[in-house]
Amino acid sequence: MSRLFRDVDGGPLCPHGSVVCIGAFDGLHLGHRALVRHAVARARALGVPAVVVTFEPLPREFFARGNPPPRLTLARAKVQGLLDLGADHVGLLRFDAKLSAMTAEDFARTLLAGRLRAKEVWIGPEFRFGHRRGGDLALLQAMGGELGFTASEIDPVHAQGERVSSTRIREALKAGDFATVERLLGRPYTIGGRVVRGKQLGRTLGFPTANLRFPKTPALSGIYATWVHGVGDRPWPSVSSFGTRPTVDGVEPLLEAHLFDFAGDLYGRHLEVEFVAKLRDELKFPDLPSLTVQMHRDADDARAILSEHQRRATA
Repeated sequence: MSRLFRDVDGGPLCPHGSVVCIGAFDGLHLGHRALVRHAVARARALGVPAVVVTFEPLPREFFARGNPPPRLTLARAKVQGLLDLGADHVGLLRFDAKLSAMTAEDFARTLLAGRLRAKEVWIGPEFRFGHRRGGDLALLQAMGGELGFTASEIDPVHAQGERVSSTRIREALKAGDFATVERLLGRPYTIGGRVVRGKQLGRTLGFPTANLRFPKTPALSGIYATWVHGVGDRPWPSVSSFGTRPTVDGVEPLLEAHLFDFAGDLYGRHLEVEFVAKLRDELKFPDLPSLTVQMHRDADDARAILSEHQRRATA
C-alpha cells in the first residue's frame, strides 16, 4: 500500500530497506520520469519499496516568497503522477525554516538512512540539497559509505537534441510554444483540479465557465484554445482564460474554461484542462460589453484551432 509522508523525522518507514530518488519534480517532465522509473526498476530488482522524496513548497518558492518562481504542477497532481510511475511511498516534505536549516549530512542520516533505510539513492544531474545547498552527489557517496547506501545520478535526458528541464518548459509556456512543451514533458501540458464556484460573471455574459483555482504562481497567463478532460468519454473543446481577470479587478490566479455547447453542472467535478494554443495575452477592457465582444472572437478562434488540431490528430 502506497504511503504519503510529510516529515523528515519519525519512525522507520521501510525497515527492510528502500531505493530512494530525490528531486523537485515540478512538471514531471521526461527527465523526472526517467529518474523515477529507474529508481522503481532498481527497487523491484532488490525487492524493496521505491520512495520518491520531494518538497512542498519547493525550496525556490520558500526562499523567494515575495516573488515566487512560476509553478508547473500543483502538489496533488505531482503526488498522483509519482504514484502512477510506480512509487510505493512519496515524501512530500514540508520545506520550512527547520528543514532549510538542516545540513545535508543530517538529512542523509535522519531521513535516508534513518526513516528510509536506503540501499540506493538516485538523483538527477547537478541536484543539490541541504542547508545552503551543501549536499551533492559526492557528499551522498561519502555519506553512503558511512551509512550503508550507494548514491548515483542518471544522465541528462534530451528530447530531439534539447536537454529537458523545468526551466526550459517554463520559458516555452510563457512563449505559448506548446509543441516544445509537449516534446519536453512527453505529453500535453494540463492543469487539473476541482471545479469551484466563482462570481458567475461569465454566465451573465453568455459564457459560463468551469473554474479551477491555482494557488501558486502560474507559468502561463492569457487566453487559450483548450480541451477539457473529465466531462465525458472524449475531450471537450473549450476556450480558457488563465489569470487574475483584470477587467473585474481579480487578484487570485483562476483558470476559467468555457466548454462549447455544454449544458450541465460541473461543480465539484475533477477536470483536466489541456492547453493547445495561446490566443492572446490577458487584457483589461474598459467595460463588460467590450470584454464580451472579445470573448466571442476568442471563442471563434479557439473553435477553428481545435477543429484543425483534431483533424491532424486523426489524419
